Amino acid sequence: MIKRESWATRLGFILAAVGSAVGLGNVWRFPFQVGQEGGAAFLLIYLFFVFLIGFPAMLVEFVIGRGSKRNPIGAFKKIGYEKWKFAGAIGVFTGFVIMAFYSVVGGWVFRYAGASITGAYFAEPAVYFSSISTGYGALLFHAVFMLFVGGIVYFGVRRGIELAVKFMVPSIVALLALLGIYASTLPGAFEGYAWYLSPDFSVLAQNWTSILPAAAGQAFFTLSLGMGALITYSSYMNKDDNLAVDGASIVGADTFIAVLVGFVVFPIIFTMGAVPGEGGPGELFVGLGGAIAELPFGANAFGLLFFLAVFIAAVSSSISILETIVSWLIDNFEIDRKVASVGISSLIFLAGIPVALDMNWLTIFDDLAALILLPLGMFFLVLFVGWFYKEATEELSKGMEGSRIVKIWLWHVRIPILIIIGMVLVINFNSYIAEYTGIDFIEYVLSIF
Repeated sequence: MIKRESWATRLGFILAAVGSAVGLGNVWRFPFQVGQEGGAAFLLIYLFFVFLIGFPAMLVEFVIGRGSKRNPIGAFKKIGYEKWKFAGAIGVFTGFVIMAFYSVVGGWVFRYAGASITGAYFAEPAVYFSSISTGYGALLFHAVFMLFVGGIVYFGVRRGIELAVKFMVPSIVALLALLGIYASTLPGAFEGYAWYLSPDFSVLAQNWTSILPAAAGQAFFTLSLGMGALITYSSYMNKDDNLAVDGASIVGADTFIAVLVGFVVFPIIFTMGAVPGEGGPGELFVGLGGAIAELPFGANAFGLLFFLAVFIAAVSSSISILETIVSWLIDNFEIDRKVASVGISSLIFLAGIPVALDMNWLTIFDDLAALILLPLGMFFLVLFVGWFYKEATEELSKGMEGSRIVKIWLWHVRIPILIIIGMVLVINFNSYIAEYTGIDFIEYVLSIF
């Protein structure tokens, strides 16, 4: 039987989980979501979901992972609830779908970091993005990104993942802090801060049906919830670690970095007179890339540092998703880590080929993952831990004996979180069906009665 790995240090786990959360969801997806959904109003709802829903839901994954010492699918059999392994399977499948487009975007970021040195995208940002976002060049850098991520997972938990995140996470924070200081000196900084931090509640009242599911999806996406990554990472933890303290540290660090990105991005956008959110998924590359090109000084250095930070974030979160799938093969089939890493990386590359050749597939994969699969997986995990996993409170109590938080957490999971995630899932499902079929599912059901 293959010996199971573990973290060398508790800090290694925390940094790895922060690295999993701090990825393209924070640096690529977050700015255009804030822009599309009305700025500070969206930010408030996002923060609500992160702290009141995301943090307790993170503990749900932790108690399953540490309690089982297995991957998201094998965990349920190990703790005696094999019929629930479908919930873990949803997470593993979700991670695979996310990586199929995530890796392509990671390839874009890698190219932009290099292009910042030469200023290749400065003259015509939209034309440059169009030339590199699809085609054989995008396919090549999709492969390069997967080689990079797969190589880290290949070397294992301690020698690969833990060593990598101990460098990556501090680097992300340092680079973004440096860029945030620079952005604060720009002429449009105050206007950008005002838009970013001053909520217009009329926007929320008018667009709550789009803002609520978008904020929930972003919260799940950015915290790596519902894809099994945190079950996998927590399965390598020591039995006496305080899960609540570790979870709070991870959520706090992730949210700090996400908000910090706004302090970098929006001053630049407003300084250049651009409209937040107008560029959609390409905003980071077209809108912000064009704005970087127009900076009064240091455009090449700023672009290099910014896209380097984005690239590191993309890699740190990708290794957690890949590790989730690899750990399933190791635990369930006793496949050698090196073979599993190469095999799964190759399959993800193949799945990402449509995205690299046609960007419409990116939107399809992203919507499927963020709107449907992530909340669906999280709904079943919350349902299981809240109402069926009898050992949940005992597992959470380890390392925090005598705390009243455990019982409060359980009832919070059982009722409000389950209801809210269920409502978000229904709204998201309706939006997804309407987007791709033109049918309002909720309206159709109500018309029957």
